[in-house]
Amino acid sequence: MDLSTVATITPARSRDDLAALNASVVPLAGGSELFADPRIHLTGLVDLQTMGWPALTVSGDGLEIAATCTLAELAGMPAAAGWVAHPVFHQACTALFGSFKIWNVATVGGNLCTSLPAGPMICLTAALDAEVLIWRADGTDEWMPAVDFVTGNTTNVLTPGDVLRSIHVPAAALAARTAYRKIALSPLGRSGAVLIGRLDTDGVFVLTVTGGTVRPVQLRYPRIPDAPVLAAGIAAIDAWFTDAHGAADWRRAVSGLLGEEIRQELAAPTAPTAQNGARA
Repeated sequence: MDLSTVATITPARSRDDLAALNASVVPLAGGSELFADPRIHLTGLVDLQTMGWPALTVSGDGLEIAATCTLAELAGMPAAAGWVAHPVFHQACTALFGSFKIWNVATVGGNLCTSLPAGPMICLTAALDAEVLIWRADGTDEWMPAVDFVTGNTTNVLTPGDVLRSIHVPAAALAARTAYRKIALSPLGRSGAVLIGRLDTDGVFVLTVTGGTVRPVQLRYPRIPDAPVLAAGIAAIDAWFTDAHGAADWRRAVSGLLGEEIRQELAAPTAPTAQNGARA
């Protein structure tokens, strides 16, 4: 869609160029969502791709994902030694059904900043206990847990002039076993629920519930819980919502079923090899 009110596109070369951002001048990364709807309040864009941030940086501390990293780059990332959680990157990307064109322009940061409940990068980063780096408009840097970044349906902690710079996934989470589930009302429909379970090397079990909730919800246990305990935890979630992609009671019910599947998979001695983790 044409943004007919936009008069300027500024290629950002340094952080100083981000000073042009305000309520009517916003960041441009992939643009797959930005150009999806009329935004008559916008007068300008600041292109973040010209900052030249490396898409993926591996270190001993884990993985840094630039906000401008595309889904194609993330999904195609080779595994490093000890990255047991590596398959979940591609699995989460498949929750965003789009053509190869979308995968090659849509960015991890854009998916987070759009903050739709169905955003798969929201579930992925929260499930791996990632932290996000925010460049605040006043020039300060702020790190915060990815699970706290999205505050509601299309809302997050950013204010005008702020920029999501990167996402850091800790090495401990990359070494964990994971299990992924996604369900939708139609094979190519928007996700009705997306869940990722994680079993850390010290036995801690974490279940992240998104898609059916207006914000990511994380359930954490010191060990794999019994089925009734996990079921009670999921049933107690108070952030379910209803829209064209699913009713709140349906989302609660299917999340209970998918959560139990994840619990059983991670309770097994080894993860199944033939399970692709997706449901339609």
